[in-house]
Amino acid sequence: MPQEGVPKGEIRGPFTLPCNVYPGTQHTYWVYVPAQYDPAVPAALMVYQDGQAFKDENGDLRTQNVMDNLIYRREIPVMLGVFINPGRTPEQVEPSPQTGWGDGTTNRGIEYNTPDDKYARIITEELMPALYKDYNISKDPEMHGIGGSSSGAIAAFMVAWERPNDFRKVLSNVGSFVDIHGGYVYPERVLASEKKPIRVFLCDGRNDNRGIGRGGYNQNRDWFYQNVRLMKALTQKGYDVNYAWGMNLHGQKYGGAILPEMMRWLWRDAPVSTDPNDMVERSFRQKK
Repeated sequence: MPQEGVPKGEIRGPFTLPCNVYPGTQHTYWVYVPAQYDPAVPAALMVYQDGQAFKDENGDLRTQNVMDNLIYRREIPVMLGVFINPGRTPEQVEPSPQTGWGDGTTNRGIEYNTPDDKYARIITEELMPALYKDYNISKDPEMHGIGGSSSGAIAAFMVAWERPNDFRKVLSNVGSFVDIHGGYVYPERVLASEKKPIRVFLCDGRNDNRGIGRGGYNQNRDWFYQNVRLMKALTQKGYDVNYAWGMNLHGQKYGGAILPEMMRWLWRDAPVSTDPNDMVERSFRQKK
């Protein structure tokens, strides 16, 4: 929630990004610029899939408020937030709180849920150059995070998995690591591959979609089971992984409630001064 006295950032956009990976489609995105952003100082970055939901002022996440508050309290570094929607053709309806997330009406299902490197290419080869052109963003991959909910969460994980030299922090809420387009393969991939320098926070609920249908139980369509399976694989391989299992359904309410804590954990190693005479460090971050 907005807090009294906390400087508010600005959301710029919408901007349109033509897509070469999926020809004929385009991505709409917005950029959150915190009040403390200084163009002379490289900023950190978080990229949120299904951007319309993450920035919805009346939604469960309200990410811009979380970032305002955490940046002000020095609990995360000064960072830009990018809210990017799934790809669509110009004729297709833009996902929004009014029109939905774009399932069946955009390229969301294919580009978010297919376990390949195509969506990673969209983010690293198409979005990032546009952002670097307009903003002073750190080139250090440790200062780049990516997140999402549901299919957007597996998409975020795929970007870091495929491009760990570009993104190293992953925020996953009710991630669809299931058989929509084969996304249940990641625990095996984690165990079979060399450990990658990525940090992951997984959030899911025991009452997420559980794979029980008319044909019986299908564990490859059990969201909670597959999230736990991925957590165990990451843990076994020695990854920096954290997780929270609630009682929630498939949605944003639990993830929204713990979003500040997920962000604090992912960004916990930001530089800090322990000098007791450093009154800048001991003060809240104000506007530049």
